Amino acid sequence: MTPVLEAIVGLRDLLHGNLIFGVGALLLAGFVGGKIATRLRLPTISGYIAAGLILGPSILNVVPDRIVESLAPIPHIALGLIAITIGAEFRIAKLRATGRNILIITTVQLIATFIAVIVALKVFGAPLPMALLLGAIATATAPAATVAIATELRARGPLVSTLFGVVALDDAFCITLFGFVMAFAAVLVGGVAGAGPAAMILHPLREIVVSVLIGVIAGYIVHRLVVHRRSNNEIIVIVLGFVLLTSGITVSIHVSPLIANMTMGFVLINMSAKNSRIMRILEPLSPPIYAAFFALAGTELDIRTLAATGVLGLIYLLARALGKYGGAYVGASMARESAITRKYLGLGLLPQAGVAIGLILILEDTPTFTELPYMQQMVNIVLASILVNEIVGPPLTKLALERSGSARRKLGGGRSTPQKTEA
Repeated sequence: MTPVLEAIVGLRDLLHGNLIFGVGALLLAGFVGGKIATRLRLPTISGYIAAGLILGPSILNVVPDRIVESLAPIPHIALGLIAITIGAEFRIAKLRATGRNILIITTVQLIATFIAVIVALKVFGAPLPMALLLGAIATATAPAATVAIATELRARGPLVSTLFGVVALDDAFCITLFGFVMAFAAVLVGGVAGAGPAAMILHPLREIVVSVLIGVIAGYIVHRLVVHRRSNNEIIVIVLGFVLLTSGITVSIHVSPLIANMTMGFVLINMSAKNSRIMRILEPLSPPIYAAFFALAGTELDIRTLAATGVLGLIYLLARALGKYGGAYVGASMARESAITRKYLGLGLLPQAGVAIGLILILEDTPTFTELPYMQQMVNIVLASILVNEIVGPPLTKLALERSGSARRKLGGGRSTPQKTEA
């Protein structure tokens, strides 16, 4: 080994497990990965994810599990800011015009995905409880990737508004569906988790109601604190502080920080037109937070799970993609959306991450399901699906936004020319 290589290895061993070094390595590797992705005309977040995957425990282990666990607050900050952005898209005036369509599309694609996964898994021999539970988890999406790519491309228009609306409602619907399915599956496997099926059905409803209530209270307080302020710095401090408070409270009482922060954004944007400046003021925070968030997400991906899923993993992946795309197309057709929206909406619904991980962890920790002989296979299937969809999903979302004419910016800095939107 050459002296230079020895020095590099020695430095890595010395800094291995150092939290500050790990954060710096993730940010800089994410920056380099993002630049490479941009040159390849891929979304920047694809570079962030790839950088995290390479530095993480799955490959080089420069950022080991201990550091990944220590950086757990970063996803909550990022998802909180992303959730506010999504919530701010729900202006009441806009909802009066498009709310019915978003509800139809969300419901149809959720049911289509649920049924497609169940049928496909059953055809290939999966037990019914396994098919039901994986079908419910498959309905979850990852709004973070969608918002990040739309922000990077400065995407605007009917497709973006519909896409934001669907990903916002989708996870709330998914959590509710999962509660019902989990209760039914518990009966099928010969046991009842926790306090019984009734409690399992009511639990997701309670989670949503409490999350919304916390978001309403936080949104009202933030509105009162910032509506007459002129200092952007003060507004950033207040909003970021309440994002952290809201996320901390919801995580501590085991409800949804995503729903709570989306509700906060909804309340803010509808209480005063002045509050729209909050989203512009928060924009400078996006690059470093997105870089850290998606690079950190990359470290949690494990390529070894692909080999552990078997045929059912591939079937799950394909059935979910078919359900998402086909369901979005049918739903958009029923809602009489434009041909552009029908064609491209489903491509923005493929990324899957946090909610899916949370749901599979709930199953692992629930006594009724812990000892199932196929529990580990279910975990591997979900994690492998997340790995593939987090790598393939962002480029497809970018493709949808560019081909639809929604993107106002090309990767690399140029402006794109919006295509004519079909009626």
